[in-house]
Amino acid sequence: MPHPRRYHSSERGSRGSYHEHYRSRKHKRRRSRSWSSSSDRTRRRRQEDSYHVRSRSSYDDRSSDRRPYDRRYCGSYRRNDYSRERGDAYYDADYRHSYEYHRENSSYRSQRSSRRKHRRRRRHSRTFSRSSSHSSRRAKSVEDDAEGHLIYHVGDWLQERYEIVSTLGEGTFGRVVQCVDHRRGGARVALKIIKNVEKYKEAARLEINVLEKINEKDPDNKNLCVQMFDWFDYHGHMCISFELLGLSTFDFLKDNNYLPYPIHQVRHMAVQLCQAVKFLHDNKLTHTDLKPENILFVNSDYELTYNLEKHSALRQETPACVGAGWRSQKRDERSVKSTAVRVVDFGSATFDHEHHSTIVSTRHYRAPEVILELGWSQPCDVWSIGCIVFEYYVGFTLFQTHDNREHLAMMERILGPIPSRMIRKTRKQKYFYRGRLDWDENTSAGRYVRENCKPLRRYLTSEAEEHHQLFDLIESMLEYEPAKRLTLGEALQHPFFARLRAEPPGAKLWDSSRDISR
Repeated sequence: MPHPRRYHSSERGSRGSYHEHYRSRKHKRRRSRSWSSSSDRTRRRRQEDSYHVRSRSSYDDRSSDRRPYDRRYCGSYRRNDYSRERGDAYYDADYRHSYEYHRENSSYRSQRSSRRKHRRRRRHSRTFSRSSSHSSRRAKSVEDDAEGHLIYHVGDWLQERYEIVSTLGEGTFGRVVQCVDHRRGGARVALKIIKNVEKYKEAARLEINVLEKINEKDPDNKNLCVQMFDWFDYHGHMCISFELLGLSTFDFLKDNNYLPYPIHQVRHMAVQLCQAVKFLHDNKLTHTDLKPENILFVNSDYELTYNLEKHSALRQETPACVGAGWRSQKRDERSVKSTAVRVVDFGSATFDHEHHSTIVSTRHYRAPEVILELGWSQPCDVWSIGCIVFEYYVGFTLFQTHDNREHLAMMERILGPIPSRMIRKTRKQKYFYRGRLDWDENTSAGRYVRENCKPLRRYLTSEAEEHHQLFDLIESMLEYEPAKRLTLGEALQHPFFARLRAEPPGAKLWDSSRDISR
């Protein structure tokens, strides 16, 4: 799809590409903490043990019907456990990572009366309509609420082009709304409206720069990254127009009661993910925040089926702490009709020549070299993809933790010992003692890891060859040493994808076209 001509607003002027104006920024590196003495380690283990006793006991006290969602750390650990130096968690836990166009906007309307109690910043608009037919639907003034969100109503117009239809999602960065783009023949688009707060505006500028580079390198949108149609500054609010997409692969999984995707769908999604991220790597970009929330279906329509065999296998394979009551429930299974996906959220994407912040990635998908502060590059994306593909296959996260030491212990339990070279090289010696991970299996945390983590191959749900091929691919992606980790070019040649290479293009589920206007 050719990249459309942008509408240049008066606010945007002739500033040109953001690459020239917004790439300079300062970063503060964290200082490593000094190695602790033996008594310090003992005291620290006691503190950690008491912490894990409290956290595990509070978890176990919850009812079984709540436990499946608690297993995902209720979303708060999952989506907030990310040290982002650019804009303080640009995507918040409150923002559901989806451009789902079915979302009702009643929650936004219900908050309007309370927002009127806050002091508002009011600025008169300089972009009135010259057509009297639309004047009643366009705001005569521009208002922000106390948090910096743009106050809008269904039917409002922005830039004499975008007509707001509904609210799709909300987060600390701003809101995403569904709009009719009257300069694209009435097509439906997703418009991200950033808060009028400088740190979020700066994060949006960084994302715009990356999206412009992607559009430049891939004008026909063949490489499965979300397409930016336009951007503009609307009275201090950075706005980005995207193609309208469906649910994220995580939201679909959650709405499906965490039933795993069938292996043929895992294959389809995995190959697209490898292709999209390989395109980024080939253009000297590292995404750094790959996770199921940032992989969206083009269209998340589904069919309802019931698979007794899968439900029986799921009851056997689901971790014990999820709750036996939930595992034994009989539920209809949602099967997505098309597995076409797009990679989104380039707010933390980093070019090879740019400064690399110390900590990147959301906790569950963070590579060991990032945890150990050994420096990172494109292989950290490959590790994340390995974790994501595993999650698609089993329905739950591989490394379900929010603590560095426990995370490393889980890695050793699932993948084997951490290489001694990495241990010698890391500044994080507080996690090790005499060349080995400083971890006590007799604590509550140690028992939790021992009971809920097992060697990777023991998560197989079938002995069929294609299942073993999948786990061979995952193992190669979860190699500790970044230099030994599989590249995405090599991954696409893996035997697990062989049957896709043999299929004619028309047979691929992700090759289907989609009417963006719905």
